[in-house]
Amino acid sequence: MGRHRKLIQYLIFAIVLLVGGYAIGNSLFTTSTVLRQGDTPPSFKLAGLDNMVHQWEDYEGKPVILNFWGTFCPPCRDEMPALQKQYEQWKGEGLELIGINLSEDRLTVESFIRQVGVNFPILLDKDKKVEKQYGLKHYPTTFFITAKGTIQEVVIGGLLTEEEIETRVERLMKSKS
Repeated sequence: MGRHRKLIQYLIFAIVLLVGGYAIGNSLFTTSTVLRQGDTPPSFKLAGLDNMVHQWEDYEGKPVILNFWGTFCPPCRDEMPALQKQYEQWKGEGLELIGINLSEDRLTVESFIRQVGVNFPILLDKDKKVEKQYGLKHYPTTFFITAKGTIQEVVIGGLLTEEEIETRVERLMKSKS
């Protein structure tokens, strides 16, 4: 009886090692990487808070700020008023700003957006499919995308101040011509 118990313990230990090793290896060696400068953003199709379906192709030929955010993320919440202000300043010149919320429920997102007074499109990535396509690991992540459809700059994590956003938008708008 004692021999069988020891054998079962060894078997359980081996299974734990295999499963743990697989989990660690899988997280270390995944090929998902954040898109970089010069890359072309992947296409997406997401529902917005405006009850319309938005897809990347709707924004082709326009300079775009693509901001991935969540209400659970303090820097995401803190930079939202600065993004809104820059959007208001530049939208007349063709700038598009899209906020993609990271899998939160609609009520939470709508409540936050109302509080802050955001009026640029907010899209809901409920199943995190677009988040995975863009290779995100930190929030907020903001892509500045030229009218020609290439990523000019990526800002990962941290808080973008209004001045930093404006500087990047100015560069983005200059690349438009």
